[in-house]
Amino acid sequence: MVRQTSAGKLEGVDDSANSGSYFWKGVPFAQAPVGKLRWRAPVEPAAWDDIRKADRFGNACLQIGTIYGPGANNTYDETIGTSLGTPVGSEDCLTLNIWRPASTEENLPVLLFLYGGSNVAGYTADPVYDGAKLAKTTNAIVVTANYRLGMLGLLAMPQLRTGSTAGDDSGNFTMLDNMAALHYIQKNIAVFGGNPGNVTLSGHSAGGCNLLALLASPMAKGLFHKALPISAGISLQRNLTGGLPTLGSESDALKQGQNILESLVVADRKASKATAADYIATQTPAQIAEYLRGHDANKLMTIVAAAGLNSAGLIPDGKVLPVDPIHEIGIGNYNKVPLLLGFTRDEGKSFASLLATLPKGAKPGFIINNAGLFSMMRSFRPDELAQLTVADIIDPSYLPVTAPDTGFNAKTAYVTKIGGDPSRVNLLDTLKRQQPNSVWHYRFDWAQEPSPWNDVYGAAHGFDLGFMFGNFGPSVFSNVTNSTANRQGRIALSKAMMASIGAFMRNGDPNTPELGTAWAPWPATLHYNATLAEARITTTP
Repeated sequence: MVRQTSAGKLEGVDDSANSGSYFWKGVPFAQAPVGKLRWRAPVEPAAWDDIRKADRFGNACLQIGTIYGPGANNTYDETIGTSLGTPVGSEDCLTLNIWRPASTEENLPVLLFLYGGSNVAGYTADPVYDGAKLAKTTNAIVVTANYRLGMLGLLAMPQLRTGSTAGDDSGNFTMLDNMAALHYIQKNIAVFGGNPGNVTLSGHSAGGCNLLALLASPMAKGLFHKALPISAGISLQRNLTGGLPTLGSESDALKQGQNILESLVVADRKASKATAADYIATQTPAQIAEYLRGHDANKLMTIVAAAGLNSAGLIPDGKVLPVDPIHEIGIGNYNKVPLLLGFTRDEGKSFASLLATLPKGAKPGFIINNAGLFSMMRSFRPDELAQLTVADIIDPSYLPVTAPDTGFNAKTAYVTKIGGDPSRVNLLDTLKRQQPNSVWHYRFDWAQEPSPWNDVYGAAHGFDLGFMFGNFGPSVFSNVTNSTANRQGRIALSKAMMASIGAFMRNGDPNTPELGTAWAPWPATLHYNATLAEARITTTP
């Protein structure tokens, strides 16, 4: 289980008896981005002389606790519910994990997966992302990699810019981390049996948006050869005829950076809210940079979250990320690779809080907060008689859920329509003009959860991930999605999905006999669905 990498020897774990795989976890692909390396492009990991154990996940990157975060123990457990809204994880987090089939076969295809979480949450130790089953089923190498989050990963602030050509000045440290993981794969994956010339980059939600940013980035040329984004887009408002953008402007990012800086100097009592901008103007860029890098990271994140500035978006700076990625794709100026884009039917059901932003005095979709929701889902027993009703979760103004105009289904469908759909179609249509025979699209329609969760979530955002990885063990949503009753159909659908991913990784085409149907490129759509007993996969023109 020892492999010689560019930084030193790693000793992994032979897990063949349990999962049919070998794995190496917590592998550093860059130095800890702390001190002078905070808000800098990732630096090659320091070499070591002894054999380094690679038997456990590295730290999650520092973030404010959410139900999608690591809690206190870097895994799914009860501490997730008690650490909501507080800092969890560490700045020392730039590690990746590698799974491969328990064999000696070499030259295997490689998949790098980037987790979601709005670029403010997420971690590779989430049980949903365990790569063992996907690696064994597809006979491939599966890699997951951490990356910096929130203001530590995406920050547009002129005082931090030094004229560097390494990407430092873009503020897109998240993207640079993603590229560093890809560079590590290019240098090292062969010693694990992988083919560096056949790398599929995949990611969900924010991770998928990061993937699309790399698709458009000249800095990522040659680092991957196929793309599998899930529930992601990269459209500016100008690219769309309606709906919400999935990428903001650099000017918006700079405004947020200024607001973050002002909130920090106010919290540190260096100035009042009224005089914060004037105080900042008296400081040199070097002084501001020293002030920021000298700050305790947990305190930074806490202050920024309290100020309502914890959101983090990719920054179209014109260097690392083009000013208008869709335009560049439209003129063929991008990393052209076969692409498979996935979405779920009920994306909007995972964003019930957004219903409060609709007109006419709308309310949030749920009547419970995240702590209550986490506790409710963790204690739910899917094989017992219904312990809850939709009225325990969904605001009464959206009941019954099936009401044509006012019901929860109709309202969340509208969120899907204005949120994900415009960017999805914009991306697919733009790519189709450049590569008409190598762009595919699927929609995940499976909705067989035990009551009442089938009405609450259905085929919600991210609910295809368990099927993609073949992981249905304990995780945030596992109790409310997986039951004995739906197991047979669920497993059958997962096997077909993994088989298709394997085909796409090998040859850039997701067609495989396990689907039971022919899948044409976009504008055709493949629908992943199942009854309680069997997979039901269909296509629409």
